[in-house]
Order: sequence, then structure tokens, then C-alpha cells
Amino acid sequence: MILVFGKTGQVATELQRQADITALGRDVADLSDPQGCAAIIADLKPSVVINAAAYTAVDKAEEDEAQAQVVNAAAPGAMAGACAHLDVPFLHVSTDYVFDGSGTRAWTETDPVAPQNAYGRTKLAGEAAVRASGARHILLRTAWVFSAHGANFVKTMLRLSETRDALNVVDDQIGGPTPAADIAATLLGLAQAMQNGATGGTYHYAGDPQTSWAGFAREIFTQACRDVTVTGIPSSDYPTPASRPLNSRLDCAKLRSDFGISPADWQGGLRAVIKELGV
Repeated sequence: MILVFGKTGQVATELQRQADITALGRDVADLSDPQGCAAIIADLKPSVVINAAAYTAVDKAEEDEAQAQVVNAAAPGAMAGACAHLDVPFLHVSTDYVFDGSGTRAWTETDPVAPQNAYGRTKLAGEAAVRASGARHILLRTAWVFSAHGANFVKTMLRLSETRDALNVVDDQIGGPTPAADIAATLLGLAQAMQNGATGGTYHYAGDPQTSWAGFAREIFTQACRDVTVTGIPSSDYPTPASRPLNSRLDCAKLRSDFGISPADWQGGLRAVIKELGV
């Protein structure tokens, strides 16, 4: 049995669409109760556990870091500890926000980490907790997730385009948009590999080619046949409570080398999402 923490999030939704899994929502498995989550694993004795749940409200985390720390660090640490006890693999989704966002080179798994906001700090603490648990694990860092469900950039842009014919969008933040469907497929493949004895470790998985948020927006409107003019602006013109990394590029070579998994084709993934939304 594949046990997934998370039920309504973007990746958890796609996991349920792609495989026969047991997905637990917050009503059953509340990550604000780490030991309760660990007890569920001990009781169900799954063959592999995937944590697709997290505290993802990046700006809110600036004033609620203690709660984000419980959900993003203590909970996965407790889950991984339960998996270590059962000797089953634990897969955990992490983020490019563990880096400081400097430079222009794509981040590798061995680059120094230096999160610049509360969300990044709590996700980094989660990685450390999983590593310290002794569980056989994979930490999968990804970025700029989108799908036909949940709250994400694609759906926001499409909603705004219904009443606007011009938008200002940040163009100095660069990364790889990543379809949730591709993340789910990657996690399922990695779960199988881990069950077959793969070593695991930390890996990066994101979309290709790299682009800016403004470039992403233009592609959304092109594919959706929406006549919207996108003007690129610097991040300084769009201040947020939590600072965003300018460089969210992730080097995915290690994942390709170890497992034969290539970066996601986000433009193809976007076409599938727009079709599903009926745009």
C-alpha cells in the first residue's frame, strides 16, 4: 500500500488520479499533530509513504513560523521516524526556497542552503529532520507547481485575463514551472525504485525550459488564446511579506543520471492543464 499524506493539494490530487493509493486529508491526518501522523503509519504499515502535504502559505508563514515549523519540519520528521521503524521508504516533497536565490546558475543538490524566508527555513528544517530519522528516503525539491486544481499561477492568470487586457508580471525571478502531474508521476516512479532497493537521497525535479513569471504568463495567454499584454516588472515593484528568490533554477541532472527521469516539459503540461480547465 502506498500511503500519501495530503488529499486535496495539487500533487496529492494527481497522485490519486495516477495510482491506487491511500490518501489522507487533514480530517484524518493533521500535520499539526506529528505524533498522530506517525501513529497512523505504525497502524497501517504501508509499503511506502509519500508526504505531499505542507504549510505552503509563503507570506502567512512570516507571522506564523511556529505553526509552519510543526507542519513542515516536525511532522515529516515524525513520519520518517515511523518509516524507519518499519523499514519502509519515505518520500518527501521539498522546495527551491531552501536556497538563497542568488546568482544565475541552476542549483545542484550539494550547493549551500540559505533560505531567505520563514517558509524556506521550515522546509529546510524538514529536510534535516527526515535525514536524521534514519529512514530510507528521497527528498524531492521542486518549484513553481501548477495544475488544473488548487491555487496556482496558471489559474490566477486565467482568472485575471477575464477582466484585464494588460498585466504587470515580475520578470526578474527565473525558474522552471512544474506540472503537478509530472511531480506525481516522478514520485510514483521513485517510490517503486525505492521499494526495489534504490538508495535514495536528495534530488531536484522541475520544468524545462527555464523562464520568468512574465514569460510563463505570456505562454499561458498564448495557449489559452487570450489577448493580454504582459509587461515585465522587477520584484521591487511587487513587494510581498516574504522575499522570493530571484534564482529558482534547479539542476535536475542527478535525477536523470540515477533514475532516467528528465525535467518536465512544462509547456506540454500547460497544454494539458488548459484543456482540462476547458479554456
